[in-house]
Amino acid sequence: MTLRRKETLAAWLFLLPGFVGFAIFVFGAVVFSSVLSFFEWDMLTKPTFVGLRNFTKLFLEDKTFHLVFRNTLWFVLGTVPTRVLLGLIFALILVRNIPGRTFFRAAIFLPVIIPTVAAAMVWRWIFNADFGLLNDFLYQIGVSNLPRWLSDPKWALVAIVILSVWKDVGFSTVMFMAGLQSIPTTVYEAARLDGANAWKTFVHITMPLLSPTTFFVIVINVISSFQVFDQAYVLTGGGPGNATNTIVYYIYNNAFQWFRMGYAAAIAWVLFGIIFIATFVQFRYQRKWVYYE
Repeated sequence: MTLRRKETLAAWLFLLPGFVGFAIFVFGAVVFSSVLSFFEWDMLTKPTFVGLRNFTKLFLEDKTFHLVFRNTLWFVLGTVPTRVLLGLIFALILVRNIPGRTFFRAAIFLPVIIPTVAAAMVWRWIFNADFGLLNDFLYQIGVSNLPRWLSDPKWALVAIVILSVWKDVGFSTVMFMAGLQSIPTTVYEAARLDGANAWKTFVHITMPLLSPTTFFVIVINVISSFQVFDQAYVLTGGGPGNATNTIVYYIYNNAFQWFRMGYAAAIAWVLFGIIFIATFVQFRYQRKWVYYE
C-alpha cells in the first residue's frame, strides 16, 4: 500500500466516528421522526398507522397547540427585537475606548456561557413575589402593586422574556462589535470631511455597512427563540394555566409525559416548518435592506 493510500485510509478512519454519529443521531433521527409522525405510538404497544390524523388534529382540534403557538410567537416578538436593539446599543458603547471597557464586555457576555438551567434557578429567586430582588427594587422606587411574576398569567411570559434577553443579549453584542470593527475607518473619515454629523453617519454609513451582521443576528435569534424550552421548564413548568407553555415544551410533554410519540413528532415537524418559513422569508427579503460590499 502506497503512502498516499495509507494517509487516505487514516483520514477516513478518523472521520468515520463523526459520520456514524451523524448518520445515527441526526439523519437517522430525522428520518425516524418523519415516519413516526404518521403513527400513534406510546413506546409500549405496536405503532398504529393513522396517516395525516396527527396533523389534522393538531391544526383543527388541538386548542392547546394554538395556545402554545401564540405563546411562542409572543415570546419571539418580545425577545428578538429587544436582543437586537440592546445588542446594537451595547456594541456601539463598548466598541469605543471607554473606562472599564474590558469589564463591561465580560459582564455582558458572561450570561451567555452560564448554563440556562443555572441562570433560571437564580432568576427564580429574583422573580420571587414576596422577597425577590426585583420586587424589592420596584417597592423601593414607589411601585405599590407589585407583580407576582411567576404565578400571574399576565406576567409569567414577561418574566421568561426578561430572563432570555439577559441571558442571550451578550451574543448579539459580540456579533455587532465584530461587525462595527470590520467597517473601514476611512469611510468615517470621508464622511467627516463631507460634513456629516454623528446621526447621519450612523444612518447612512454604519447601519448599511452593518446590515449583514444585523441580518445574521436576527436570523439566529428568531431560530433560537422559536425553540425556547429550558427557561419555561425551570421557571414556571409551562404554567400558570399554560401561560408559558411553548411549542418545544408541548413536544416534550406529549413525548415524555403523555407518551404520544407520533403526535410529538408531528408537532416537531410543524415547528420545523414554521422555522423554515420564517428563515426563508428573511432570506427572501434580505436583498431589500442588506448591503454586501
